[in-house]
Amino acid sequence: MSVAENVAGEPAARDMKSLPELVEEAQRVLAICNACRYCEGYCAVFPALQRRLAFNESDVHYLANLCHNCGSCLYACQYAPPHEFGLNFPRLMAQARAQTYRKYAWPGFLARAFDANGLVTSLALAASLAFMLLFAALVAEPARLLTAFSDSQGSFYAVIPHNAMVAVFGTVSAFVVLALAMGFVRFWPDMGEEPGDFAAPATTGSALGDALTLKYLDGGGDGCTYPDEVPSFARRRFHHLTFYGFLLCFAATSTATLYHYVLGWKAPYPFWSVPVVLGTAGGIGLLVGPAGLLWLKRRRDPELADPGQKGMDAGFLALLFLASLTGLLLLALRETRAMGMLLVAHLGVVLALFVTMPYGKFVHALYRFAALVRFHLERRRPLPDIAPE
Repeated sequence: MSVAENVAGEPAARDMKSLPELVEEAQRVLAICNACRYCEGYCAVFPALQRRLAFNESDVHYLANLCHNCGSCLYACQYAPPHEFGLNFPRLMAQARAQTYRKYAWPGFLARAFDANGLVTSLALAASLAFMLLFAALVAEPARLLTAFSDSQGSFYAVIPHNAMVAVFGTVSAFVVLALAMGFVRFWPDMGEEPGDFAAPATTGSALGDALTLKYLDGGGDGCTYPDEVPSFARRRFHHLTFYGFLLCFAATSTATLYHYVLGWKAPYPFWSVPVVLGTAGGIGLLVGPAGLLWLKRRRDPELADPGQKGMDAGFLALLFLASLTGLLLLALRETRAMGMLLVAHLGVVLALFVTMPYGKFVHALYRFAALVRFHLERRRPLPDIAPE
């Protein structure tokens, strides 16, 4: 029987907790987990949890973002449903992460736009932005939208000038960086840490190693019990494809910027050039990774996550997948009559992806890395009568 069912075989209640209720529930869970300690080898959450005899709100946000939702503790727990204690640690952490996104988002009203249905909101935003670009192109010079341009003619830059793209994406990127920075500036001091502590080489280096290897998606060594109780490394591999696919696309954009502004080499670039090779490899990763994660989410035991975040998670993955798909099609068909419409669709999706980054699933990477840094800081600090780890 799944942990999603109670003794009578009926689904367990999927209650949505407020932040005060989460703190109260965390206090209960802390007492049980500190008495048991069976799961302390699974991930960083339990060593961090066991350094505390009481929880405050900041501790809840910290531990929630330290959790990678691998699910191993739920299936190993002797107090999980249908036990009368009803301890569901992964769900508690997932609900707390949702509260983190809302509390530290800047400006806050944009975060609330994704609470109801993140998937529909994300796709609607992408479609709206694409339509606006399409309308602008039709008003400016409709014939160009359906004309085939060679690379020597500038290909897609013949439809939308390079400077116009830079102005739009530069403005949006600046806003995204500001919003993410404001979220971090709000989050880190609440952890009780000094700004300079975040840049300590030893602890930041350890956290970076954990993040780049996705160390805590191994479920203690055997893989995630995700999407069900059978251990598997599938989620870790799809996350790697998504993460490194994104980094490769970022590297492609950075290289193209260097080519254009430093070396004076104008786009579009040949298929064998460094920006195109990096972008193609990254695009493939962003097709396979998000598709695999969406597939796993459809098969996931519902008790492993907060049902309220389903749309937010799916919206981010869908935008990543669509940005990659339209980008690869645009690359392959950039000298055909289909290029104009593909360009509009691709830019609309990418703009929507950028705008939603500080308010959806992407922002968890920032808070999770900060939580990993704090974890390594704590490990070097002794508790009363206890040596540092």
